[in-house]
Amino acid sequence: MTTKKETTLNQQNSGLRAKKGEGFSEEEKAAMIERSQELRAGEKAVGESAVLAKIAEMQEADRAMAKRLHALIKASVPGLTPRTWYGMPAYANKDGKVICFFQSAHKFKLRYSTFGFNDAANLDEGNMWPTAFALTKLTAAEEAKIAALVKKAVS
Repeated sequence: MTTKKETTLNQQNSGLRAKKGEGFSEEEKAAMIERSQELRAGEKAVGESAVLAKIAEMQEADRAMAKRLHALIKASVPGLTPRTWYGMPAYANKDGKVICFFQSAHKFKLRYSTFGFNDAANLDEGNMWPTAFALTKLTAAEEAKIAALVKKAVS
């Protein structure tokens, strides 16, 4: 037998679930499906051709940034392996761990693209440090910062 307090808590919790939304967005679901396909594809998801194919699918502004980032990362740290990760261009270390990635603005309907790092990146600075950066434009200044960060990430 449920008490009045338990009934009130259950009603509050069911209301919270409804307010939180319907779960994952369509874009998030698509990214998870792409990751599942990458895992099944294994080595086919690794390599420059897989990354260039994903870049080619992007809208023009994102595609231009992704191409520049791809060239910059290859030149800065040639030891990183291009691969796809959740349908995004990414770059992995010799152990296969993704160090950094590019997320186009269009993929998740955002106002900016993102260049981010995963936990395998050696970017630790005390108790807090950035792991992702918003990109609206890629100039020489941003390219220099990104090159330095990627080099540090694999050090």
